[in-house]
Amino acid sequence: MSGCGLGGLNKSSPDSIVLGLCQSQLFDVRTPEQLKHAVDHVCALITKAHKSYPLMDMIIFPEYCVHGLSMSTDSSIMCTLDGPEVAAFRRACKENSIWGCFSIMERNELGMPWNTGLVMNAEGELVNYYRKMHPWIPVEPWYPGNRGIPTFTGPGGICMALIICHDGQFPEMAHECAYKGAEVMIRTAGYTSPIKNSWEITNRTNSFCNLMWTCSVALAGSDGMFNSMGEAMFCNPEGEIVRHGNGNADEIFACEIRKGDALDKRRNWGVENNLYQFGHRGYPAVAGGAGDCPYTYMQDLVAGKYKQHGEEEVKIRDGTGCGIPKPTAKYEIN
Repeated sequence: MSGCGLGGLNKSSPDSIVLGLCQSQLFDVRTPEQLKHAVDHVCALITKAHKSYPLMDMIIFPEYCVHGLSMSTDSSIMCTLDGPEVAAFRRACKENSIWGCFSIMERNELGMPWNTGLVMNAEGELVNYYRKMHPWIPVEPWYPGNRGIPTFTGPGGICMALIICHDGQFPEMAHECAYKGAEVMIRTAGYTSPIKNSWEITNRTNSFCNLMWTCSVALAGSDGMFNSMGEAMFCNPEGEIVRHGNGNADEIFACEIRKGDALDKRRNWGVENNLYQFGHRGYPAVAGGAGDCPYTYMQDLVAGKYKQHGEEEVKIRDGTGCGIPKPTAKYEIN
């Protein structure tokens, strides 16, 4: 059985971990001074998490936790892996002996910045480095991620993956995480209230369709212009919401997750074991099941000729309507 361990205050099994989702305050960040204030605030919340939940293994912060929703690409507030912001996260994790998941806008020599997610272990070591694959276009100016979706061994030896916000609206993203072994998919976001309904729908379906825990959290509060929704949410591999947050800024919600919960279902289920069945269609009728790729969009994407029906009629093809200059950079994998 899996459960929430009285909201993360208990562990019912030595194989369990406690994850925390922090609905951190939305800030307006346009200057280095504002950036430092936001970083200090996040580091203080790490200490709060450790004191409020002594058994917590990992605290997860939303996308834009230190950059806010200004979408500024000003070089003075862009971060690097060896910069002071990341160093502060490392120190806070080590001082509190807790894992942490963070968001930065990362300077990019290829052009527009990357929207980057980082995970540090309890010693302050970087264990996961992910660049957002699907920026929320046409609003976001970020260079599309070019590192794929890495999995990593999280606290308690549980295999995890991190995706960011709009990534979670694409079923292929969650499927990729599970396919590569993730029992837990973290989804951090800066979403505002119009997305509440699709947030729940996608979190639950990403869990159920892949027999995987999804742990998702957005910013909360207001920066004077935007209001973020909070909406921390833990969904178990059956797609049930085990723990659900609210819109309160800086509130932390926690949940116990047992190692092997997702893997047991993938190993033992027949009906709705969809992660396996996707590549083994009709195995009662065909030995081993059909393992071909019958999906035209996949074949076309691999061949570099993806073109949806009616694509020539799509009107919005860049971010100029949102004040983003028409791009000239080409996509590169490095």
